Amino acid sequence: MTWWLSAAVAGVAAVLLGPAGPAGAHAVLSDSNPPPGSVVPALPAEIRLAFNEPVRAVPGRTVVVGPDGKRINAGDPAASPGALSIRLRSAEPRTGTYVVSYRVISADSHPVSGSFSFSVGAPSAGPVAAVPTGTDPAVRAAVPAARFAGYLGLVLLIGPAVMLAVWYPRRLPRRVPLRLARAGLVAVAAGTLAALWLQAPAASGAGPFDVSPAEVRDVVASPFGLILLGRLLAVAVAAALLGGLRRRPGWRRGTALALTAAAGLATWPLTGHPVASPHAALLVAADVLHLAAMGLWIGGLVCLWAVVLRRADPRELRLILPSWSRWAMVAVYWLVAAGLVQALVQAGGWAAVTGSAYGRVLLAKAALVVAMLAAAAASRRLVRRGTATAAPARLRRTVRAEAAVALAVLAATAVLVQLSPGRTGDVEAAAAARAGGYTATLTSALYAVQLEVYPATVGEYNSFHAYVFTPEGRPLPVAEWTVTAALPERGIEPMPNPVFTLTGNQGLGNLTFPLRGEWRLAITLRVSDFDQATVTALVPVG
Repeated sequence: MTWWLSAAVAGVAAVLLGPAGPAGAHAVLSDSNPPPGSVVPALPAEIRLAFNEPVRAVPGRTVVVGPDGKRINAGDPAASPGALSIRLRSAEPRTGTYVVSYRVISADSHPVSGSFSFSVGAPSAGPVAAVPTGTDPAVRAAVPAARFAGYLGLVLLIGPAVMLAVWYPRRLPRRVPLRLARAGLVAVAAGTLAALWLQAPAASGAGPFDVSPAEVRDVVASPFGLILLGRLLAVAVAAALLGGLRRRPGWRRGTALALTAAAGLATWPLTGHPVASPHAALLVAADVLHLAAMGLWIGGLVCLWAVVLRRADPRELRLILPSWSRWAMVAVYWLVAAGLVQALVQAGGWAAVTGSAYGRVLLAKAALVVAMLAAAAASRRLVRRGTATAAPARLRRTVRAEAAVALAVLAATAVLVQLSPGRTGDVEAAAAARAGGYTATLTSALYAVQLEVYPATVGEYNSFHAYVFTPEGRPLPVAEWTVTAALPERGIEPMPNPVFTLTGNQGLGNLTFPLRGEWRLAITLRVSDFDQATVTALVPVG
């Protein structure tokens, strides 16, 4: 392993093991007025939701439902920097539990939904229903697939185009590299159009084909849509300029291609995590370099394996391979350096890496990158020793291995950009600390339940709010809730507490804690006619 591969591995380890720092993430509800689970003496004129970054409300998807089951919000919320204000209609205030359900688009273009409750006077005996706020599973799977198509298109476009412009032998026909580049343009355009279409059902929570013309117009007119339209314009310009690569281009055409590529590449970070991070300008620039280096290195490998190593003669290979190897090494430097910059801002510390889906996918991607760098080091040794020129079949095998691992890296990247980075956990924890109460995730063979008890103090008014999911992470409807609280150290046997279904997988209720101590909460959920399981938690009550 060469020194630069060792340095890259050490750099990745330093990021993952280093101290936690702020990170870009999807929007998180950081505060609200009234607070979740609170009991207020009177119904306010408006409800304010504060987020950790700027958000845009999805039309018709933010509602406030009263104890009688009727919506009481007056239209869509008004937006201000990092906050939404929901004006309430002047209706007769009712004592009981109110449910706030919201769906917003975060600064990185991802839809975020949630709900919470508060009470006026006292909690209701049974809560009202709220609108569903999840994302359709087909949409959730299709969005990273569209991202992968875009990344694959960049690889097939950038690498062969640069190879044609700089290294490709004049005597060889240029049909195959041009076909690769045009296939890349088609993949980028298809991925972009799919992303435009999927943004509407991702925002509304509907299925992938349940999209109205008005929703499409809203997406196209949004900042996300305008940026993707700019990407499609860059694709059209690049398609017109690619024809000039039938022969080695002059400096004017080469400059035009480079500027078009830079403009097109900038559209990826402008619709993703970098633009919503605390250091947006730095992260956008780093992501453009990261994508350009990825396209040059991996796309160049594809062109080498598919055409150059098969058709070039030994004399041409002696000229091409050393020069390509130096350029590839520079691309690797930029790829790793830009990736490290992004990871420093996005990942957080080791606890955030191992304790989140984002961190685990990041670890998998880092391992794949290290494997790809090892294959690259082997290829570079063959080139430096001159073995590749005499026996190109051996180099083809190492290049093929690099390209195969690279496809897995692209897939991991497509999944990674859909997940919330480390700062989400920090913001949620800070919000929970401000609010007080008790939160936990409990698991059984049938389900996982995420619960919140607020404010977890002595008295009759402690709200219970829980979400239930399958072991695979899908929302799991609950047929019946049974929740008891006991304090064995004081001889108090399990007391039943009323909990009702809020939506399919959400429960809302009220807990009574007569004394201070560590109460044993037993939650039994029946999820079908025959299946139920019980989980327990120890809730400190002060």
